[in-house]
Amino acid sequence: MKVGFIGLGNVGGKLAGSLVRNGVDVVVFDLNADFVADFVERGAAAGQSAAHLMQNCDVVITCLPSPAACASVVAEMLPHVTTGKIWMEMSTTDAEQIKSHAASVIAAGGAAVDCPVSGGCHRADTGNISIYAGCDRETFERVLPILTHLGRRVLHVGDVGVSSTLKVMTNYLATMNLLSLCEALTVMKAAGMDMGMTYEAIAMSSGTSFVHETESQLILSGSRNVNFTLDLVQKDVGLFQKLADDFGVQLELSPKMIEMLTDGQKRYGVRAQSDRMIERLEEATGLSVTAPGFPQELVDDEPEERGYEVVVRR
Repeated sequence: MKVGFIGLGNVGGKLAGSLVRNGVDVVVFDLNADFVADFVERGAAAGQSAAHLMQNCDVVITCLPSPAACASVVAEMLPHVTTGKIWMEMSTTDAEQIKSHAASVIAAGGAAVDCPVSGGCHRADTGNISIYAGCDRETFERVLPILTHLGRRVLHVGDVGVSSTLKVMTNYLATMNLLSLCEALTVMKAAGMDMGMTYEAIAMSSGTSFVHETESQLILSGSRNVNFTLDLVQKDVGLFQKLADDFGVQLELSPKMIEMLTDGQKRYGVRAQSDRMIERLEEATGLSVTAPGFPQELVDDEPEERGYEVVVRR
């Protein structure tokens, strides 16, 4: 099966790398020619356009930075969708938009899979990330061999659109956790706590989390480079807020979080790294929330293994 991959940025480049590393026949395309050239050196073929990939591949995967970028690429591919072609969308985007695009692909005779990822760039880089897959069961069985090269745990969630709904929820929770950790770490610093000890105290407690075990390390090292920017965070939190608005759920924490993120963007730039949010508190207190011994970048030290389907408890 020949797989096309469009979008070789922070996440997409790492996902595509897992396919190439595992011997999958991959054709890549990105607006950045340097990204494409790098993949050609690693064994992938260069695609000419999104349309070219849909014409010449069995499966085309997209991993793009915004709903607008996704819409543009789908519009280019759609005239070339024929019976048996599969489109897989791995971006975090609007569920209603994905359903609309998927319906167009299916009407043309193809199949569509909504399959965003969760777990951080460092796990995307090693094929150990988690994947939600929204599609009919027959299509899921067809793409599962590809998904198990891309990720460790694969969850079939049902229809197209369900994955994107779940994904914006998880990113909302992760961002809320990041902001609360910024406050917790700053208060502990102000209280004179040893920050290395504070990190371990959280890690072994009921207050620990995936975000703490990853992003807190980059905050404390001073790196503040988690490979996830504030514009992407704002997009995801905004999509979650839109869901709440659409279903008439009045939220209290989400609007405050959007306000805080907007302030962070004004201070540090629209595309600043999300873990720089700690610097708002450092500026307010005059403290440096850092500690020796923490890494400048995250590395996934789990061995790469072929992924598997997660079975839902019924």
